[in-house]
Amino acid sequence: MTVGMIVGQIGAGRTIDELLTEYPYLQREDILEALHYAAWRVQEREIDLAHGS
Repeated sequence: MTVGMIVGQIGAGRTIDELLTEYPYLQREDILEALHYAAWRVQEREIDLAHGS
């Protein structure tokens, strides 16, 4: 499971609990760390959400 896959699943509306059920080898901390990492990677990037990427 990659950071991109986790972020994509959360962005698609899946909950952390759903991911933990579907991928039992993940822990809540893994998912939170992936989200923190993704936020850190894009913190200097500005995206106009009204028009996509």
